[in-house]
Amino acid sequence: MIFQALKGVIPVVTVGVLTLVILSCVLFGIQTIFNFTPGVLSVGNTVFLNGHIHRLLLYPFYHKTFAQLLLNITVLAFLSSSLEKGFGTVRYLFLFLLMSSTTGVFYSFLDLLQSDGNQSHTEGFLPVSLACVALTTMHTKMTKGFLCGVSFPTIALPWVFLIITTALIPHSVLPCNVIAILVGWMYGKRWFALLDLSEATAGVLEKMMPFRFLRSIGGDMFVPASTEERRKTLLPQINPTPGSYPVQAYAPLSSTNTTDTNGKFYEGWPNLTSALSSHAPALHPHQHGSAHSFGKSHGPGSEQSFGHSCNHSHSHGQP
Repeated sequence: MIFQALKGVIPVVTVGVLTLVILSCVLFGIQTIFNFTPGVLSVGNTVFLNGHIHRLLLYPFYHKTFAQLLLNITVLAFLSSSLEKGFGTVRYLFLFLLMSSTTGVFYSFLDLLQSDGNQSHTEGFLPVSLACVALTTMHTKMTKGFLCGVSFPTIALPWVFLIITTALIPHSVLPCNVIAILVGWMYGKRWFALLDLSEATAGVLEKMMPFRFLRSIGGDMFVPASTEERRKTLLPQINPTPGSYPVQAYAPLSSTNTTDTNGKFYEGWPNLTSALSSHAPALHPHQHGSAHSFGKSHGPGSEQSFGHSCNHSHSHGQP
């Protein structure tokens, strides 16, 4: 019972999410072994002041502590897996890098404009995960969503997750998370349609390395870019085994097609009324028959019946 309940709550791991998690874990191992300077790959005003453009692509995979890494992986798996199922693995990875870099540019520019001089750098999966939620809500047809049994308008779900994740996840920066939601909303409105990857182009990239390798090792966890293939992968056809479902008994075809003029069959089944009447003995017009039956039962396992029948016949004929 417990495992079945957890199976319904834990999202299905897909190739795109798994690839991002592996890259983040590898980077965390490297920075731990070589003892990197804290915040070496975080984004902020240093992107423009020092020309650290490479941080715009690497900051989602960078985490300062192990607790931050685990919490960000959990948020990524729960909040962005639905986007991969809706767009495919290739387009999901492309949108992940596109929205993360766009969020990093906007936040770095905002941090540069701050006059107090306080550097509040950010990193991790949280900003881009909130952007994925905002993009998903723009494409869904649902008007309401449910979280812990509470109903919310679909458009408000990213802001609800913003409050929860900002309060629970360490080293999260509220202005950057707000910018990430707005970036996801803009991509949902197709304000950056020129940068979007089409379904046909993604289908071609699936046949090239490294996506061909990911598809070969991922199997069903790899979500195709084509809509038809994606439906076959996510919604496989159910072929129940014989006898797994109760079936209704139908009349034999031979009996339903035969013409019954005597009324012995009704809708393909034997008509008991006509059958009993046909087997009843025919009485002579001048015969009188009477039958009396008395039954008495003693207990569930025994039965006695007493019968008495009388037949009186009178024939009138000429010798």
